[in-house]
Amino acid sequence: MANTKSALKRMRQNEKRRTRNRMTRSQVRTAVKTARAALGERAADARSAVLAAIRALDKAVSKGIVHRNTAARKKSALARRLATPA
Repeated sequence: MANTKSALKRMRQNEKRRTRNRMTRSQVRTAVKTARAALGERAADARSAVLAAIRALDKAVSKGIVHRNTAARKKSALARRLATPA
């Protein structure tokens, strides 16, 4: 357990940031999962779902929650599947 006032404050900050990061990471995972499902069904909204997932990934990268190479890999895979003819 933390003993100093600054350590206690750091614990509060870390917890707040952890929950915020988890929320963003969860939203990214949901967006990517939705896009993959839309691509699998060849739905008409597949393009918009992929764009939403790419937007979510870019926001997570800018906040430092997801590594940029990880986001690039996921975006590339989604774009490739979107461009592949049925």
